[in-house]
Amino acid sequence: MPNQPLDFYKVRAPRNPRAWAWAMTGALLGALMALLIHLPAQWLAQALVKASLGQVQLQEVQGSVWQGSGKLVLTGGEGSRDALALPGRINWQTSISLNASNRPQFNFSLNAACCMTQAVHLSLQATEGLRVWQLVVDDHQSQWPAHLLSGLGAPWNTLQPEGTLKLQTKQLKVNFQSQPSWLQGAITLTAENMSSKLSTLKPMGTYQINLEVASAANPLPSLSLTTQSGSLLLSGQGQWQGSRLQFRGEASAVPEHAAALSNLLNIIGQRQGARSLLSLG
Repeated sequence: MPNQPLDFYKVRAPRNPRAWAWAMTGALLGALMALLIHLPAQWLAQALVKASLGQVQLQEVQGSVWQGSGKLVLTGGEGSRDALALPGRINWQTSISLNASNRPQFNFSLNAACCMTQAVHLSLQATEGLRVWQLVVDDHQSQWPAHLLSGLGAPWNTLQPEGTLKLQTKQLKVNFQSQPSWLQGAITLTAENMSSKLSTLKPMGTYQINLEVASAANPLPSLSLTTQSGSLLLSGQGQWQGSRLQFRGEASAVPEHAAALSNLLNIIGQRQGARSLLSLG
């Protein structure tokens, strides 16, 4: 081999350090993007379990965090034997973009063939730097089997409700780390033709729950419960105090069906004559 100068064998520094740095940065970003793109759907399932304290789960997941599907299961939480799965699978798609203020925005699309005629679209976006986030839900309607609630454990596993839950959102926005007006818009839940194993009367009635901000002067969300039709009469009002809901209401029965609903009235609240007092918080 011909003789070479000693410095021929030395590792030579790149002629353009800036280009070398950009190349390394690009390689690292490429590796990071590849990792993010292939994040398994199981990561999303684990995050949902942690956020719901184990009561809402995604099982038999397939795909990735960005596009996948799974079975929605409601449980009573850790140690509970109660669990019920939604018929069919839930499909999702997620993406990241910048909003009009050039702040990060996470976009979600969810669809459950059993209960939705079209997918619901949500976006989670930063509103004040990265300190305050807002969840925006497109106007949406869906309907769900009420018996799924029994999977949550007590008191639903005792009541074992049957019927249809129709959910409607309107201009719904949820602000995180923003008090007191953390909710904008409205949620309406209509429980149609409800029945329970605690009563032989089927159905007992149809009921509506409305959650909305009452006024600018009173920005804390309020909740109302009304009876649309039926023999079991439910009514009540509630309001959030900080992070806790305080609700007061009552249940009673029309005279001709008082005997058939007596057992249920004894269990769902504190019995006071013909009425049962409802209290939460």
